[in-house]
Amino acid sequence: MESFVVSARKYRPDTFSSVVGQEHITNTLRNALRQHTLAHAFLFCGPRGVGKTTCARILAKAVNCSNLTPEGDPCNQCDSCSSFNQGRSLNIFELDAASNNGVDDIRNLIERLRYIPQSGSKSVYIIDEVHMLTTAAFNAFLKTLEEPPAHALFILATTEKHKILPTILSRCQKFDFRRIKVEDIAQRLAFIAEEEHIKYEDDALHLISLKADGGLRDALSIFDQIVNFADKNITYPIVLENLNVLDYDYFFRIVDFIRTGDHAGALLLYNEVLEKGFEGYGFISGLLEHLRNLMVGQEPRTFELLDIAPSVKNRYYQQASTFPSALLLTAFNLVSQTEESYRDAGNKRLLIELMLIKLVHLQTVLRLVEEESDPLKKKVMTV
Repeated sequence: MESFVVSARKYRPDTFSSVVGQEHITNTLRNALRQHTLAHAFLFCGPRGVGKTTCARILAKAVNCSNLTPEGDPCNQCDSCSSFNQGRSLNIFELDAASNNGVDDIRNLIERLRYIPQSGSKSVYIIDEVHMLTTAAFNAFLKTLEEPPAHALFILATTEKHKILPTILSRCQKFDFRRIKVEDIAQRLAFIAEEEHIKYEDDALHLISLKADGGLRDALSIFDQIVNFADKNITYPIVLENLNVLDYDYFFRIVDFIRTGDHAGALLLYNEVLEKGFEGYGFISGLLEHLRNLMVGQEPRTFELLDIAPSVKNRYYQQASTFPSALLLTAFNLVSQTEESYRDAGNKRLLIELMLIKLVHLQTVLRLVEEESDPLKKKVMTV
């Protein structure tokens, strides 16, 4: 059977230009390569799956590339680049600190520094999950990290910068990787889908990107899973089913019931959600996010903050324009309080149904408040 390579490995960037969503870092590194002003130690930190190890490997390849492109990318054609791409480069050493975190492991690494690279100008040492090193290992590394041999370059990567000793941090150039924007992830998924001749709907890829929470590697793992499930035809309903995500249409309908004062419709819709196997907590979280999007969508200046599919943005704008800000804010507070009470509630379904009934009658309550005195208004607004 033909061996399968997951998308996260098959389409791993091999140049700085192909790294997604980290231009503030890749541009800095390319400029440093072109100007020959690279530091001797770097710390790459940020969430999982955003390109830290990928950028470390590209930088390791670029420092020994004999024919850098004018943009500062490795050429991927010279002997050094070819040996790296084929996994046989002797100039690059990777250490997983999660399983090699003791003093002896660091001493073995330091011992390697005695050997000058046989080809190329630099020996590059990539230490992944560096925060897992013990305090003793960090201390053993301090002097070497501060004054390494001229041929050594250290690249440390971590998801938890706060666990690294300040003395280590002060010896490195620090680069903070960002969560990748939903639009950037969706564009990358679309590129891969076209390369693999996979049919897709834009809304489906956008939903995958949202679920990945800023991590491209997570998005690619979900993508591979759904490709198998959907038989290379990724549609929005299939993604909803596979990821067990509530369709945004439920929340539009709930908010419409709030506007029209239809508590029976709201209760029946929540019953439909439960019958489809969704948990109450997921319903509350989704409703909170929906109300947040409506509040953001009321102001044109903040409309671009909505991480939603372009095809749905107009629907948010239309619904947001039918609600006063005071009603949305009060509804948000009520749902937020219900979310806090959910875990400890004895009858969780009753708790959410009571919340829905209160939401449906909010307009009536607020109208009465306007006719009453300020003390009563303050009392009701805290619901």
